[in-house]
Amino acid sequence: MISNNNPIGFFDSGVGGTSILKEVITLLPFENTIYLSDSKNAPYGQKTKEEIIALCIKNTEFLLAKNCKIIVVACNTATTNAIDFLRDKYAIPFIGIEPAIKPAALITKTKIIGILATKGTLNSTLFEKTSKTISKDITIKETIGKGLVELIEAGKLHSEEMNDLLLQYLNPMIKNDIDSLVLGCTHYPYLIPQIRKIVGSKIKIIDSGEAVAKQTKAILEKNNLIKKDAKKASHFIYINKDKTALKNLIVNDGIEVIEKDF
Repeated sequence: MISNNNPIGFFDSGVGGTSILKEVITLLPFENTIYLSDSKNAPYGQKTKEEIIALCIKNTEFLLAKNCKIIVVACNTATTNAIDFLRDKYAIPFIGIEPAIKPAALITKTKIIGILATKGTLNSTLFEKTSKTISKDITIKETIGKGLVELIEAGKLHSEEMNDLLLQYLNPMIKNDIDSLVLGCTHYPYLIPQIRKIVGSKIKIIDSGEAVAKQTKAILEKNNLIKKDAKKASHFIYINKDKTALKNLIVNDGIEVIEKDF
């Protein structure tokens, strides 16, 4: 039986989904959390749909064994390729993440939106379906951020190689007069300082973190699963690769990081 005190589960193809974890902890400070970083298999964006679904099943089973009451698929590629399958297979509520192109479409003045995402997200059926809901007078400039996830996972967030890739991906979108840039991968919010230096102050940078946190709270309330007490929350991150890069991103003494092969 699911208890209100059971943790919220998260999984991602690596450390990027901790950007979502941080937003949830900020909004729901008393909720216990368990985050699964499948860094050994990152990035998911280069894998087939079948491979992604298999990894998502493995991750879900791990979190269910830890008695998670709800699971946040803190990965755009995993969401767009596997969320429907997971919801059909398991009774537990799942929160998915999609690139925030709908909010971008509402605020654009130039009618040109840029999206930086993985190949797996941009080629997914769900992304195609969402894109078709956007007004036809709005142009979406899609760019695959090849190599960005790998550099973040390797702890090379502020490297010259990272800056060169960002210039390569962002400059064509700037020249195409985008006024909104959607970050379609949960790793990418960690790049916002570098991205801001390149795109300037006039282009709006949009990620899904805050919206996902609000949706998580709403689903917990709907299912009467909000933690009842105000006792200090416990936070665990399991990672199946060296945790050095992760420790550089997590500046929170209340989160315990555990290296474990899975």
